[in-house]
Amino acid sequence: MPFPFVIRRTNATDGALLRDLRIAALTEAPYAFGAKLSDVMAEPLDAFQTTASRHASSDISTSFIAFAGDIAIGTVGAFVEQQAPYRAFICALWLHPEKRGSSIASELVGTACSWLRQRSGPEVFAWIADANARTLTFYRRLGFSATSDRQPLPSNPDEYEILLCLR
Repeated sequence: MPFPFVIRRTNATDGALLRDLRIAALTEAPYAFGAKLSDVMAEPLDAFQTTASRHASSDISTSFIAFAGDIAIGTVGAFVEQQAPYRAFICALWLHPEKRGSSIASELVGTACSWLRQRSGPEVFAWIADANARTLTFYRRLGFSATSDRQPLPSNPDEYEILLCLR
């Protein structure tokens, strides 16, 4: 039986929720993200509130949250670069481990890609950590393919990430 859920765009009052989701993601999968848990924990709630306010109304960056009832169970970010080549990116995809294997992550990515394609061209990019094999497989199943671009992971320069593209 499918698990009931809804996805909505972040609203202006979601600062605490964004912080809680980011902490959950970095606690559960620190190898997968370009941020460090200690840095996120040190950020004041006001910083997350500012992000939520921006994501609620911006035409260049946003985030989406998946809910099961009133419980946030996943998130994804989306943004368009503000310098050439003005590429569209999804980022920071995270889904509660108990909900993985459902359609929720695919729906989060699909929602973010639709939002981006309304504002940019047909291509959508995502940087994925090499250590995050499950997520690499997931993105490939969605039609993303590897580019030749690689870079050190911002949170751990000894590790690398690869740029994927959906055309």
